[in-house]
Amino acid sequence: MTNSIEELGSADVLLVTGSNTTETHPQIGRNILEAVDGGAKLIVIDPRRTDLAKEAHIHLNLRPGTDIALINCMMRIILDEDLADDLFISMRTENFIPLRDYLHRLDLDELSATTGIELKKIHEAACIYARSSKSVICYCLGVTQHSCGTDNVQAVANLAMLTGNVEKKHSGVDPLRGQNNVQGACDMAALPAVLPGYQAITDSAIRDRFQAVWKREIPAVPGLSLTEMTHSGKDGAIRAMFIMGENPLISDPHLSRVQETFENLDFLAVSDIFLTETAQHAHVVFPAASFAEKRGTITNSERRVQLCRQAIPPIANCRPDSEIIMELGKRLDCPGMDFESSDEIMEEISLLTPIYGGMHYDRLEQSHGLQWPCWNRDHEGTEFLHKYYFTRGKGQFTITRHQEPAERPDRTYPYTLVTGRGSYHHYHTATMTRNSKRLVREYPEALLEINAQDAKTLQLQDGEKVELLSRRGKVRITITITDRVQPGTVFSSFHFFEVPINQLTTSVMDPKSKCPEFKVCSVNLQKVKHD
Repeated sequence: MTNSIEELGSADVLLVTGSNTTETHPQIGRNILEAVDGGAKLIVIDPRRTDLAKEAHIHLNLRPGTDIALINCMMRIILDEDLADDLFISMRTENFIPLRDYLHRLDLDELSATTGIELKKIHEAACIYARSSKSVICYCLGVTQHSCGTDNVQAVANLAMLTGNVEKKHSGVDPLRGQNNVQGACDMAALPAVLPGYQAITDSAIRDRFQAVWKREIPAVPGLSLTEMTHSGKDGAIRAMFIMGENPLISDPHLSRVQETFENLDFLAVSDIFLTETAQHAHVVFPAASFAEKRGTITNSERRVQLCRQAIPPIANCRPDSEIIMELGKRLDCPGMDFESSDEIMEEISLLTPIYGGMHYDRLEQSHGLQWPCWNRDHEGTEFLHKYYFTRGKGQFTITRHQEPAERPDRTYPYTLVTGRGSYHHYHTATMTRNSKRLVREYPEALLEINAQDAKTLQLQDGEKVELLSRRGKVRITITITDRVQPGTVFSSFHFFEVPINQLTTSVMDPKSKCPEFKVCSVNLQKVKHD
């Protein structure tokens, strides 16, 4: 997030796109609803009528996969209405003229038709967002999990810069991270092309700094993304895997490809707090300690590094992640695997990672956390980013063009399946929540949301089971008839291993981020015939 969570409560306009915030990020959702109660305007961009969308002043229920067309339409309207922040554009950005000229060549009626949203409604939303100097954009996986996800994010950045809604409090662009400490994992280089602190692995000077401390040569070539690894297949280069806190046999797309990869590995080790579906295929399972059984830090969406204090000793023979990694490292003759505490690990992080340069346990003990970048011991942390300059100097406008999803409805597969990973009672692969009897009682099985119009066409009744098919597989699932989805669109989560929805999703990826297109695939529904 460029800005802080508490700033949401004082924003005048909140534009939430691709995020079912009240279900997947309930604390942030609470801040948004409190802002609305205080008079803020809420604009929600989502193909579903989520609970948050019901609270919105304007709900832009776009056709799935048309985010760029919608944002380009909004920017063109902002230009036509002379609502762009010309001073900010001239002083803080570059490459505006090519984008402006491109937007002026677009036809607003065509863009409106592409999104499926009335132009008058888009016009109203664009003007509300642009007329405020305290407008915030929040987005999540509904923006990124497309074959053009990187361009979707760039379009969002274009919109914020066009109106000058960055560099100050109560504005900005806030990506909501999907799970606890995802931000921290990325900060610590759980990504294939960077070292801790997003330092490029291709930079020889940076590699030299790390090599001097780690006493090992660091590859200069980026590694593979998650999907590239789990979809390498039986003849792929990946022969062994060590998986920590991930359940790709439920969460990855096109699961038959994942299963093929795992069945042909020479060795699979898994570290987790439960025996997940993936762990059940492992040759070795390391029982990991939960958050309550270890000391360490968690970095949340607003870049705040917080100290997590141990509440109880590790249960049975469970061990903290760091201990598991260090013991494995020692057996592989890796130097530097002899830290005596998580405090010592943080000292090395602050030494090698500039944005964490001022992060030390004695400081974290005495605060509610510090937000990076925090350059040194005297630095107070950074409440919001880009106050005087962007990381690259000036913000760069980039032309983004509408791209259709990899799959579109046809006669064989006439419906669009949108997937999500959150509900009020379960999250992601539900590894933890399905171990709670109360949560299972409230949400016991997988459900497929379908519009009443489509249910009538298919002669389906609420609670009936259907066979849901795509080009990659099929599952049986119970339907729930609702107005949350538009005609022609169905929705489900992938919480339940009994109904592996990701058997259906496509492994087509964004060529830049390598993120799969979870949010759009073509499907068909068939009534289940009873014997």
